[in-house]
Amino acid sequence: MLAYFGPQGTFTEQAARGFASPQQELVPFDTVPAALAATREGRTQSACVPVENSVEGAVPATMDALTEGEPLVAVAEAVLPVRFSVLVRPGGGPVRTVASHPHALAQVRHWLAEHLPEAEVVSTTSTAAAARAVLDGAFDAAVSAPVAVRHYPLEVLATDVADVRDAKTRFLLVRPPGALPEPTGHDRTSVVCTAADRIGALSDLLVELALRGINLTRIESRPTKGRLGEYRFYIDLDGHVAEPRVGDALAALHRHCPQTRFLGSYPKAEPGGAVAGNEEFVAAAEWVETIRRGHGA
Repeated sequence: MLAYFGPQGTFTEQAARGFASPQQELVPFDTVPAALAATREGRTQSACVPVENSVEGAVPATMDALTEGEPLVAVAEAVLPVRFSVLVRPGGGPVRTVASHPHALAQVRHWLAEHLPEAEVVSTTSTAAAARAVLDGAFDAAVSAPVAVRHYPLEVLATDVADVRDAKTRFLLVRPPGALPEPTGHDRTSVVCTAADRIGALSDLLVELALRGINLTRIESRPTKGRLGEYRFYIDLDGHVAEPRVGDALAALHRHCPQTRFLGSYPKAEPGGAVAGNEEFVAAAEWVETIRRGHGA
C-alpha cells in the first residue's frame, strides 16, 4: 500500500498514481504527518508527500515531519505542472464563496480577482477538502486539482487556471531506510542539518560543498521548535551518496553538525544532463587510493 496526503482528488494523489505499481493500493490520509506515520509504523510500504512549490516555496508540514520520528528516506521524486479547475455544484447559483488550500489560492489570486471579484475566499486543509465542502453545500466553488472531478460529482466552471503558467510542485516518495536507488548520473541528495548557533556555522557547511564542486540546488531553514535562534537547514544538492565526493561531503556535514539526517538520494524527475565533474572526482579519488597503497605518487 502507498500512503498519500489526501483526501482523494488532490495533486498528491496524481503524483502517487505515478509512483504506484498497477496492483498497489493508494490510501489517503488527512495530513502529511499521518501519511508518514503510516509508513513508519509499517501500515503502508511508502508515502507520497509534497515537498515544495515553485511559487509558494517549501511545504513546512513535510519538512518538519521528515525530521521527527523514525527516519524515512526519499527514493523517487515527481514534478507536476500546477493547473487548477474551479468546480461548482451542478445547477448551482452565483459564486459568493471560493475555497481551497492556501497554496492553491495564492496561485490563482489574480484569476479570482478578475473573474470572481465579489467572492469571499476561504482557506481549507486541501484542494480536495474544498471540493468536498462545495458538494456538501458549505461553499459555492472550489479551486481544485483537475483529478478531483473523478471523485466528486461537480461541474467545471473553469479549467487550466493558474496565475503563473509554469508553476510546478515537487513530490517525494519516501519509505523506511533500505537499499537506495542506483546512481543514474542525474540524481539529487537531500539532508537536514541542525547548525550550531555561532558565527560562520552555515558558511562552514556551504564551504564543504563548494570545495568538492557540488552544486547546491536548495537550502531552507526551519526553527527546531526548541531554543530560540536554533535552526535546521534543509539542503538539496546534485549527486548521489554513492559518489565519493558526495559521500565525503555528507561526512563533513556530519562532523560540523552531529544532528544531520540523511533524507535520500534519488533520480531527479526533470530532464537534464549528468552532473558535471564526477569523472574528475572519481579519477582523483582513485589516484589518492594508489598513493595510500604505496603504488604511486
